[in-house]
Amino acid sequence: MKIFVTGVGGQLGHDVMNDLAARGYEGIGSDIAPEYSGAQDGTAVTTMPYVSMDITDAEAVKRVITEANPDVVIHCAAWTAVDLAEESGKVEKVHAINAGGTQNIANVCKKLDCKMVYISTDYVFNGQGETPWQPDCKDYAPLNVYGQSKLDGELAVANTLEKYFIVRIAWVFGVNGKNFIKTMLNVGKTHDKLTVVSDQIGTPTYTLDLSRLLVDMIETDKYGYYHATNEGGYISWYDFAKEIFRQAVEKGHTEYSEDRLTVSPVTTAEYGVSKAARPFNSRLDKSKLVENGFKLLPTWQDALSRYLDEIEF
Repeated sequence: MKIFVTGVGGQLGHDVMNDLAARGYEGIGSDIAPEYSGAQDGTAVTTMPYVSMDITDAEAVKRVITEANPDVVIHCAAWTAVDLAEESGKVEKVHAINAGGTQNIANVCKKLDCKMVYISTDYVFNGQGETPWQPDCKDYAPLNVYGQSKLDGELAVANTLEKYFIVRIAWVFGVNGKNFIKTMLNVGKTHDKLTVVSDQIGTPTYTLDLSRLLVDMIETDKYGYYHATNEGGYISWYDFAKEIFRQAVEKGHTEYSEDRLTVSPVTTAEYGVSKAARPFNSRLDKSKLVENGFKLLPTWQDALSRYLDEIEF
């Protein structure tokens, strides 16, 4: 099986390529950079086939993917800077990448009759209430430009193809990019007091664990909408921060101990307004994974521990 992966310069694309290699599949990586620009960590992705492609260029997408002639396209490339997306002059670009680029890829997948995996987000919903969002819920109400652009990408896939997996994730972290864990570890070194939002609830997603699930999925024809995050229960960003520092101390990093670093919970309102509205409810119901025979991801606590062992801090 040959798989074409977009966004290999990012956290998820990096891990997907490595999982494909581990299983003996032929992976072709792609991103906008002239050559692979992700972490030079000695893993398989750094030496696997790579082709530069601008997903907003319909002709380039058609040419590159048609030449590759894959059985599956796993589309990880996206604009993910949520606040920056709100700036004037950026809205069109965000939409061109997340919606237009996705449509370009879906069009080629239709012509080639290949499967497509599209990575989406809980931001397609309104982020209210406490009930976990169901994967087949159609009550879309994005809160911001990013959410609307990802929803438009979902609709591009669903309205163009039949052989697709739309997988919504939340609170993503991986070795190849910026994320909340790295931010907390960095600011925790230079501050003795931190305030972290405690009224936005969800579950983290480790790209290493998610990539295994995505490759499991493409081995089947159980198409449709799915939600995938790590298990371990719903938490706030404050809960997550506390556990990050607790585990860091446990691993010998005493600079994050409670007697040096105080972490206090605050509401979203107290924290201050960000450019883009954030969802209070990022709870995703993942029971459909089990119903279709897929293995749930490990707990986020376990994922965090493995991740801290992987990174330098």
